[in-house]
Amino acid sequence: MSRLGLIAGGGGLPVEIATACERAGRPLFVVRLKGFAGPELAAFPGADIGLAELGKCIRALKTAGCEAVCFAGQVNRPDFSALKPDVRGLTALPGLIAAARHGDDGLLRALLSEFEKEGFRIEGADEAMGDLRLPLGPLGRWVPDERQRADIERALNVARALGLMDIGQGAVVCEGLVLAVEAQEGTDAMLRRVADLPEAIRGTPGGLRGVLAKAPKPIQETRVDLPTIGLATIQRAAKAGLAGVVGEAGRLLVLDRKALIETADDLGLFVFGVAPEGS
Repeated sequence: MSRLGLIAGGGGLPVEIATACERAGRPLFVVRLKGFAGPELAAFPGADIGLAELGKCIRALKTAGCEAVCFAGQVNRPDFSALKPDVRGLTALPGLIAAARHGDDGLLRALLSEFEKEGFRIEGADEAMGDLRLPLGPLGRWVPDERQRADIERALNVARALGLMDIGQGAVVCEGLVLAVEAQEGTDAMLRRVADLPEAIRGTPGGLRGVLAKAPKPIQETRVDLPTIGLATIQRAAKAGLAGVVGEAGRLLVLDRKALIETADDLGLFVFGVAPEGS
C-alpha cells in the first residue's frame, strides 16, 4: 500500500483522512501547513511546513517515501507579498501569482502542477477515504416536499451560476427568494448571515423553510476542492431556519457522516443528493 502525503489545512477533513488511513493501515505522512492545520494532526507522523516552503515540503514527502499527495482542508488565499518562500517556492511563486489572477481554481491547478512535475500522483480526498461522497437521494429519514424541491432547483442554479464566475459554491433560497450567496467568507459565515435576516423571509427552528445548495464550479479541480458539508453545516443550517441541505450526488463530500445524519434527523432537516447537471 503506497504511502500518502497529506497536505493539510484547517477543518475536519484532514483529520478524517488521516484517521481513515490509520484504520486501514495505510502509511501516512502529514504536511501540517503552519497557521492552518489543526492541533489534532500532531498525533500523526509528519512535519510543520510554511505555505511557501515548497522545496522543504517536496523534500519531506520524498524522504518519507510518499508516492501520492492529497490536498485537504481550508487554506485562505495568501497575501503573496507577505510569504517567505524557500528557493523552490521562490521559483514557483511568479507562476502561482499569475495563475491566481484567473481565480482560485487557476491557482489550485498551478499548485498541483508543481507537485506533478516532481512525480507525485494527486489523490482526491474521496479517493483517499472512499466513502465521503453524497449519494443520490436522501441521506437520512427526511425528504424534501414539492415546495422545497422548487427551492432546491433554484438554489442549485444560483450556486452553479456563481461557479461559472469562480466566486463560490453555495447559495441559500427560501420560497424562491435568494437569501444569500457564498463568496470568500465560506459557508459557515454565509449561514450566520442568513440567521440574522428577518424571520419574515426565512424559516425558524419551529417552522423550517428554505435550502442550502452547494455545487462544484464547472471548471473546478475536483481532486482538491469539492464542496464539503459537515456536522457544523447542519447545525448552522438549523439555526438559520433552513429545511435542508442539498448537493450533487458524487460531487459533494460529507464529513462525520454518522453524526451528521443523526443530527439532521433529530433537527428535522433533509440532506439530499440530486443527479449532477447534464447526467
